[in-house]
Amino acid sequence: MTAAIALQDDLLARFRAKRLRAFVIPGIILVYLLYVVVAFDVPGLAQRARLDNAAILLTDAVAHKVHVTRDNRRGGVEVSIEGSRRMVFAADQMPDWVSIDGETVQIALPHGHSVTYDGPVVTYHHPDYGPIRMVAGDGVQLDLPTATLPDFINASANRVSITTEAGRLTMTRSRTETMRYFPGWELFFFDLRSPFHAMSWTEIAASVIGGARIEPDRSNLSLMISNIWNNDIWRHKDVVWALGETILMAFLGTFGAALISLPLAFLAAGNFAPSRAIRFAMRRVFDFMRGVDALIFTIILSRAFGPGPMTGALAILTTDTGTFGKMFSEALENVDGKQIEGIRSTGASAAQRYRFGVIPQVMPVLLSQVLYLFESNTRSATIIGAIVGGGIGLLLTQAIQTTADWEKVTYYIILIVGMVILMDAFSGFLRRRLISGDGSGR
Repeated sequence: MTAAIALQDDLLARFRAKRLRAFVIPGIILVYLLYVVVAFDVPGLAQRARLDNAAILLTDAVAHKVHVTRDNRRGGVEVSIEGSRRMVFAADQMPDWVSIDGETVQIALPHGHSVTYDGPVVTYHHPDYGPIRMVAGDGVQLDLPTATLPDFINASANRVSITTEAGRLTMTRSRTETMRYFPGWELFFFDLRSPFHAMSWTEIAASVIGGARIEPDRSNLSLMISNIWNNDIWRHKDVVWALGETILMAFLGTFGAALISLPLAFLAAGNFAPSRAIRFAMRRVFDFMRGVDALIFTIILSRAFGPGPMTGALAILTTDTGTFGKMFSEALENVDGKQIEGIRSTGASAAQRYRFGVIPQVMPVLLSQVLYLFESNTRSATIIGAIVGGGIGLLLTQAIQTTADWEKVTYYIILIVGMVILMDAFSGFLRRRLISGDGSGR
């Protein structure tokens, strides 16, 4: 009877403990989440969020702007794409919605909006609000048709900004800039210097198929390909080269680390290491190499060897040597000793025992790990390239830093994602061919 009572008390105690854990663990998680909300100032983040800036950023990613810029100090008007000096329209290339007559400039915008430059005096004609007059001098004088400032105008003593569905206008003491949006990426195939720039795709096709040669020493098809490849704005040639550098960094770092770590892994494997001291030391070396992130090694190596893609490859190699060393040594510890003993019985040397008794057992695992990290390092090489000045990461960083080329940022991100997808498919194909012997893709 006493034993039954004790058993009952024990079961009740266990039940109460489980019930307590069922409430305590979710409670701890809830408290932690509340701490995260306070520590990271989530309410403040929501208040600081600028949805209008986010909308402008998204628009800039899929569209481009044509800038009509006036120098308010020296005079003169310039029309360019994205405000770039390399994309300035010549006098015979002016858009039909811009009319320049001396100091007077008429700019037609969508939805009935328009802008007039008359020397230092600028008037924005809003069909629903009325004319907005601005004068550049020691500051910016603003004259509105109403007493209250509307939401689409941001004004201070030295700057006025107007943002509407028709476009944007900013005015400071030094310059006035009107920006009109157009869908698509500007000059993606042909820059302003190309003779194909002003042609439609139908005209380009007719010129390539049977038109008179634009340049006597080459065909129009060759000229078209050359113009696209050497586009001065989008730099397609440099982008392809940068993608190749990124893949090369990942390839050299990953496979170089695999070649170095494989013989060292035997020293870290318990069934192959000459002594426990050597095994312990080698494992700590691997722990250090994989414990320090590749970005840290990138910064250190860039100070030692200077910037460049090879520095990025060395950073990947250093980190992956530690990672591969750990994984390879664990694979070696799980080999079947009977196969090794069978080869030993034939009188094989130590090298032959490793070659025919060990390597065939671990090779599928090793190849799978190497190919997976190669695919992963393709992504990592993008970030590393931004630090050491190589690959597509450098071009992406440059585009972000300009704060004007967000369509190029979008383009580079799409290329990076496409590169990762292709590397994933390629590594999967290699795994099927080299490990299972199946190249059908099933």
